[in-house]
Amino acid sequence: MGWVFAKRSSWAGRWLPLLIAMGVIFFVSQQPSTDLPSFGLWDLAVKKTGHFLAYAGLALLALRAVWGGQRPYLATALIVFLYALSDEFHQTFTPGRNGTLVDVAIDMSGALTCLWLVHWRQLTPQPGSHASVERF
Repeated sequence: MGWVFAKRSSWAGRWLPLLIAMGVIFFVSQQPSTDLPSFGLWDLAVKKTGHFLAYAGLALLALRAVWGGQRPYLATALIVFLYALSDEFHQTFTPGRNGTLVDVAIDMSGALTCLWLVHWRQLTPQPGSHASVERF
């Protein structure tokens, strides 16, 4: 987890990757439904899995940005939740798209799964490591 949690001295080093990812999500969300690819029978599964994975990645970048502050997991969950809500609201203005709370729930499932995995990894002693484990 070295690069993820390495201390960044600059604002850009911590926040820019998160803001770029948010921009990519915003760009994809503004595409009309007619411009989106269709995956046939797998369309729903592929697109919802995309939501899950995109917001898991967003959570990792948000955690990286707030790491070292107070309650980084709570701050990350709040950042991702508010962005998921705003993204779904944004989709209501895009032709052929709609924003749903189901998608927010899928987004948050991805984010919370990622946060749980990172937290679990932080609490799990690594083989060959005799260092104490930090608890958050």
